[in-house]
Amino acid sequence: MGGDDVRLRAVVALAQGMAAAHAPHESWRAAADGACRALGGSFAALSVWERQLGRLRVLVNTGERAPGEEEFPESETYPVHRFPEITEFLHERWVGGGEPNAWVETADGPTAGRAEYCHQRVAALRRRGRGCCVVAPIVLHGRAWGELYVARPAGAPVFGRADSDFATVLASVVAAGIAQTERLEEARRLAFTDALTGLANRRAVDVRLEEAVECHRARGAVVSLVVCDLNGLKRVNDTQGHAVGDRLLERFGSVLSLCGAMLPGTLAARLGGDEFCLLAVGPAADEVVRVADELCRRAAELELGEGVACGVASTGDPLGPVRSARRLFRLADAAQYRAKAVRATKPVVAGREGPDDPVVRLADAPPPAAADRRRFRGRR
Repeated sequence: MGGDDVRLRAVVALAQGMAAAHAPHESWRAAADGACRALGGSFAALSVWERQLGRLRVLVNTGERAPGEEEFPESETYPVHRFPEITEFLHERWVGGGEPNAWVETADGPTAGRAEYCHQRVAALRRRGRGCCVVAPIVLHGRAWGELYVARPAGAPVFGRADSDFATVLASVVAAGIAQTERLEEARRLAFTDALTGLANRRAVDVRLEEAVECHRARGAVVSLVVCDLNGLKRVNDTQGHAVGDRLLERFGSVLSLCGAMLPGTLAARLGGDEFCLLAVGPAADEVVRVADELCRRAAELELGEGVACGVASTGDPLGPVRSARRLFRLADAAQYRAKAVRATKPVVAGREGPDDPVVRLADAPPPAAADRRRFRGRR
């Protein structure tokens, strides 16, 4: 029972390690590390089968890595046809009602009866100074997801049948951990994504802007916010229906995304209703204004709607100290409000009308007793 207890504790430790991970790469590393320890290996890797590209992509390498093996490789991939067991052997086992059990390879050659599957793995073992490995398929949602690979160095005891059986159990635990990670990532994605347009949502902007302003305060990075109000949405909804209005929102969202891509690293978001924004960190204020001008031009050419009212606020312009995300939001909001009031076809930029800039005065004025227009909730 002692050995069983040790392996049970190893399974629990692996599961707990994956559950404690805060990001996918942490979960991958916890899976590989846990399996390596549980099986007494010196090296472990976790790989995913990318069906659409026909390749096995390594997500993480842990333990004693050979020269050229990175912990989180960006481009370590292998054509699946070099490892046909991923598609052929596993499929045959499932069709026959069997389970995708783990198997053992050695540097001396393939296990009896499996020669057609193993030559690439044997060559890899020899090339990297390893004596044996155990390969455990990972099955997720009833399909082959990838594999767990644990190796021992040349001269170490070869994995046995008990090890491969245990590796099969570990792969099931890893699959459960990956499923949980994917669910959490999907929940996070939905929490920060606008469902209609696929752009970031207001929550994502709040988080990113707080980080950006902190970066501005610490290192002087230029932070720019472009706020747009899509004109004519209510008229479209009232005369052509909300389905057409949604199409306008989606279409403008695509234009916003395209323009945002002109500024590397820019976040494109729908704040709610007919309000959108771009958040740029790094590009000069004039670059951001140029892109905002292009956005206005493209919006005016849409077959629906009546263009946009666009306001820009950038720490690269004379705005006075920007110590909080709230102030930059107020400035961009005030610029957008002025653009709407004067029916501007180009962006209004805060801070560019001299010492007594009307946009800056509006942004820094005390809030009115009664809101006479829609404002960014929670920003005053």
